Amino acid sequence: MKKMIPGLVAALALIALPALAQEAAPTPEPDAPPAVSAEVAYIFNTLLFLIGGFLVMWMAAGFAMLEAGLVRSKNVTTQLFKNISLFAIAGIMYWLIGYNLMYPADWTVSGVIGEIFSPKALDPVGAGVVDDGYSAGSDFFFQLMFCATTASIVSGTLAERVKLWPFMIFTVILTGVIYPIEASWQWGGGFLSEMGFADFAGSTLVHATGGFAALAGAIVLGARYGKYRRDGRMQPMPGSNLALATLGTFILWLGWFGFNGASQLAIGSVNDAADVSRIFVNTNMAASAGAIAAIITTQLLYGKIDLTMVLNGALAGLVSITAEPLAPTVFAALLIGGVGGAIAVIVVPLLDRLKIDDVVGAIPVHLVAGIWGTMIVPATNPDTSFVTQAIGVLAIGAFTFIVSFVIWTVLKATMGIRVDREAEITGLDISEMGMEAYPDFVQAK
Repeated sequence: MKKMIPGLVAALALIALPALAQEAAPTPEPDAPPAVSAEVAYIFNTLLFLIGGFLVMWMAAGFAMLEAGLVRSKNVTTQLFKNISLFAIAGIMYWLIGYNLMYPADWTVSGVIGEIFSPKALDPVGAGVVDDGYSAGSDFFFQLMFCATTASIVSGTLAERVKLWPFMIFTVILTGVIYPIEASWQWGGGFLSEMGFADFAGSTLVHATGGFAALAGAIVLGARYGKYRRDGRMQPMPGSNLALATLGTFILWLGWFGFNGASQLAIGSVNDAADVSRIFVNTNMAASAGAIAAIITTQLLYGKIDLTMVLNGALAGLVSITAEPLAPTVFAALLIGGVGGAIAVIVVPLLDRLKIDDVVGAIPVHLVAGIWGTMIVPATNPDTSFVTQAIGVLAIGAFTFIVSFVIWTVLKATMGIRVDREAEITGLDISEMGMEAYPDFVQAK
């Protein structure tokens, strides 16, 4: 039965392609909706960015709860610290360097890297520019949240053995330089955008990027002590609190409506409002399908349902639909999310065979499902192609992985990136933080 699962997923993907490509029956053109004033559009567009931004910000709490629940109790405090520190670092670095690097006024190095390295400026007090379509502050706030999300993905993969200061140094570079550069190739009007690459809200630009950075770190850092035995068997290391992990998943699911919905970038017209609602529905359907697919896949593979896999299945469905949440029909969104959920389950044992230790499953969810979601975009969006999508994934993946690998290697050689064996066995809460998340519980044991 286990050997049948990869073939089952492949067959599902093949079945999905023609279904995704089906065109809806033509309908009569409706009357044009009434136009709204530029000031009204400015207000509603700004409000969309602000609401979408704080929903995506709430995803930081989701990542914190998910990771706190999936690490062992002796590492919970450290994991919570990493999540709040990376969010703070991202906020400063994206303002200081990242935003104007991602949205340059001009380009150098053949259009690959933006030339401007300067802090982001806001509109003067009481001086919004209606012709801009939205306020500068709302745009910056919304885009910042995507940058912070990228760093959150790395945090979970490297949990339970990475030192805090090297992790924070890497976060500075990731949020200030790596993410803004690769995102500028598409969202900043760079060469991928000119080629016709499509990634609506960041299946690759955000999620796979975080996954590639996490993969590089996991390879350089190595697995946790005792994770992989000499006889080739894998030692399970269950998380401390599945209630927290489930809460974190629901928070992320909620935040994703801002992540995808506000990526419409406008709600100042009837058509934009209808499209945002369509994005909400497709986003929810993909998450639902991802969870159901994970339930079925784990039952077939293991004979029992694995809650942690179901949580990651829902997240993988969300990641998968993020590249194109507007164009698909509801049925297509179900297929895209369902395949993503199944992929997330199947990739976990493949990583274990390679002895790549991903504590929370971020690589299957964000990297692999992100690539799937990006590559399936042409099935519903005729404005791009599979070749163009592949070029975009390869360019972003190669850049992020190579640069991240070099940075992790340099940090390892200079200051060390891993705690010693005794500290890892004791727990990073004591060795790195000097405090515990569950002191009474530990004493009782």
